[in-house]
Amino acid sequence: MLGQKENFLRMLDGQMPEYVPISTMGAGVPLTAFNEPSILGDFRGPQGGYDPWGVHFVSNAETNFAPLPEPGNFILEDVTRWEEVIKCPENFKPGNWDWEKAAADDKAKLKYDPSQTLFMSKGYDDFFQQFIGMMGFTNGLCALYEEPEAVHALLDFMCDCVVDITKNVLHYYKPEAYYILDDSASKYTPFVGREMFEEFFVPRYKRTLDLVRCEGIPIFYHNCGRCEDFIDEWMDLGICSWNPAQTGNDLVGIKAKYGDRLTMQGCWDNTGYISSPECSDEELTEALYQYVDTFAPNGHFVFMAGVYGSPEDQRVIRKQKLVKDFYENYAKNWYKTH
Repeated sequence: MLGQKENFLRMLDGQMPEYVPISTMGAGVPLTAFNEPSILGDFRGPQGGYDPWGVHFVSNAETNFAPLPEPGNFILEDVTRWEEVIKCPENFKPGNWDWEKAAADDKAKLKYDPSQTLFMSKGYDDFFQQFIGMMGFTNGLCALYEEPEAVHALLDFMCDCVVDITKNVLHYYKPEAYYILDDSASKYTPFVGREMFEEFFVPRYKRTLDLVRCEGIPIFYHNCGRCEDFIDEWMDLGICSWNPAQTGNDLVGIKAKYGDRLTMQGCWDNTGYISSPECSDEELTEALYQYVDTFAPNGHFVFMAGVYGSPEDQRVIRKQKLVKDFYENYAKNWYKTH
């Protein structure tokens, strides 16, 4: 049997895996080891902080300590005056960052088995989230409609500042996969239309992701919510894997349409009743069978089912074990038994 890393890479390359991969918290050996380059700082941690542009991120218990731009304290009010506010961070400028040392230090922090776990790193190309972080949703979305020339100029400047980050990540970190995280949709609909997404954001993604494609490195895209409107653009950018592939999208239709071109990580209702401690064992088991039987056929699916709640809740502990046992006894070997 192939090791999980080799099995995963085989699937990302468009081939059928030997068995269904798993990427679930607490499942054992991790499928990927994720690195965010230290040049970006640690503002995404639960303590919050300032991003490279100066946006203040805060967290609290209500967000499960996920940091968000501080409400009501956005740094850019008038996009036509962005040049007065947005400056290229000093450590982004050539020669101002010791990339070789940073790569060695960052990789040393990750404890993983490189024979079993894929090393994944990222750049700083989440342009939608960065822009909205600067202006807030109301002003940012209005600016896209009212001042497109200024927004284009700002996004070009941002891309100019960060494109070398991707080059240096590829050269010094030598990732086996590249990760872009840019949530551009709510639970029910994208924040912008497809034409606007293609006009403002795709060209900037392309500048960084083309560098990754030239290295033959698989590109993973994290985008929550109902973002299926943009998948054709993702394909053009060379993205081969999407997570968490939430259930507000037409996941069955997407799998049928894109086939071996798109690996879907997730497809589990991770915010619904079925993933809550209140769900009965019988309901959970039935949902797991339906889940795997729907998305495992023809490959390009990563098992990410889970039950969420307090780690001290005995119901959560028991159900997580049920999920793990289901994977080992049924889901993992689906291709051998069907």
